[in-house]
Amino acid sequence: MRTAGAVLDTNVLLDLWLFDDPRVHGLREAICSRRLRALRSADCDAEFADVLGRAGFGLDDSDRSRILARWSASSDAIESVRPAPLVCADADDQKFLDAAFSAGARWLLTRDKALLALARRAETTGLRIVSPVAHLTYDR
Repeated sequence: MRTAGAVLDTNVLLDLWLFDDPRVHGLREAICSRRLRALRSADCDAEFADVLGRAGFGLDDSDRSRILARWSASSDAIESVRPAPLVCADADDQKFLDAAFSAGARWLLTRDKALLALARRAETTGLRIVSPVAHLTYDR
């Protein structure tokens, strides 16, 4: 049985914690208040940390640490990650599918086209792959 948990891809995390995108303020509030259980794996965390370290964002170590600490404090780690029964066309995004299936998450929130292309197939397993904005309109 799937939990009400959600795995978020790196672009969604950037919208939440770095860009402060108003379209996802409701999502951030749900995560911070624990109305939505955010789930993360070590591989997903590593990618987020790597992206935050890119020069184009102009973040210093303190900024990166603060963002990562906020995310860590508002989410739960997935202890054991196994391969998902679905394969993403973009191997770099497979980690998010693996995390969602391993945790039994109900949601995978993404804006990535390769992951969104799997939405119909994933739905048959109980996993909803949707954009973060679409998630806010779903009847949970």
